[in-house]
Amino acid sequence: MRIAILQSTSPASISMSVYAQNIAESLRNVQPSWNIVEFSPKISAASKGSQLSHTVNKYYQRYWNYPRSFKVQEADIFHIVDHSDGHLVPWLKSFGKKTVVTCHDLINLVQPDLYQGLAIMPLISLNTWRWSVQKMKEADHIITVSAYTAGDVISELGVDPAMLTAIPNAVSSEFQPVTDEETVSFRQRHGVAPETFCILNVGSNNPRKNISRILDVMKQLQDQQQAVHFWKAGSDFNAEQYAFIAEHDLARQISYLGRPSALMLKTLYSAADALIAPSIYEGFGLTVLESMACGTPVITANTTSLPEVAGNAAVLVDPQDTEGMTKAVIRLQQDPTFRQQLIRAGLDRVKTFTWDRTAHQIANVYEHVASKKS
Repeated sequence: MRIAILQSTSPASISMSVYAQNIAESLRNVQPSWNIVEFSPKISAASKGSQLSHTVNKYYQRYWNYPRSFKVQEADIFHIVDHSDGHLVPWLKSFGKKTVVTCHDLINLVQPDLYQGLAIMPLISLNTWRWSVQKMKEADHIITVSAYTAGDVISELGVDPAMLTAIPNAVSSEFQPVTDEETVSFRQRHGVAPETFCILNVGSNNPRKNISRILDVMKQLQDQQQAVHFWKAGSDFNAEQYAFIAEHDLARQISYLGRPSALMLKTLYSAADALIAPSIYEGFGLTVLESMACGTPVITANTTSLPEVAGNAAVLVDPQDTEGMTKAVIRLQQDPTFRQQLIRAGLDRVKTFTWDRTAHQIANVYEHVASKKS
């Protein structure tokens, strides 16, 4: 069987690229007789002209030039790895191609208020995104990364449940505990004493990530004279959050560590005493698994897809409950037996989230789609 993996047309979608690369590599492992080919769009802005001409050129390439290129490509299945590229489906169908799309989340449809006022989502971009996602319905099959996201696809797009399969993401094998020497060295470089309990959050600062709630937790911990430090990695705090930190004299207990490399990230997870991820909405929540794989316990939200990812291997809290999160941090800080139980449970939990297992399930979807009459 020949499978075409279509990389995301959004140059900013690093997570989509990682997903595409992992499933391509794992499909080659689990189906060595198959021919797995990858297509990466070359979508760049025009070198000269106004910002408007650059934008027009980008849209031309993404929505016209790139889709037409698949007319001459042959494969049994074309797998679109980014639901934002749903516009590719009708093009491929018009060329007689069979299509599978992975949907990672529908946050923009389900909770659009979380994106209000964000400059990166101008009206034309958001409406184009909505149009493209709607076209995903025409695919031969849709894969979602969680059962929760599958429910969103059914309710928001009216897709027949028989056309959906929930197949979880996986954690890459490089995520594993580093040595004690490495964690001690990392904490020393960042000025965190051995006796200080360090909590970590990795990711963007979108409102759905609930970072301001973590700052509220830090304020409560300071009021209770708890020796806790907060590391933020990924996107920086915004101006309002920095004002909160200054107002409550939290600067010495909080550090922004920038955007970590893959190598630094596993050290960062290992050096932290707990991950805190109280997102209001997640299509999956990969940082939960990455943290567990590095032997670090997790505090996360009891909403959306996070409970099905974390299982019984994390502390689940109401993402709006500052006091509940504060108590969870203190319990992990003061109860080493409970913390060790969570560490062991997390390491066991991640064993079920492998890319080869995900690839096996995706291969089953391909075979199902390929067997159907056009």
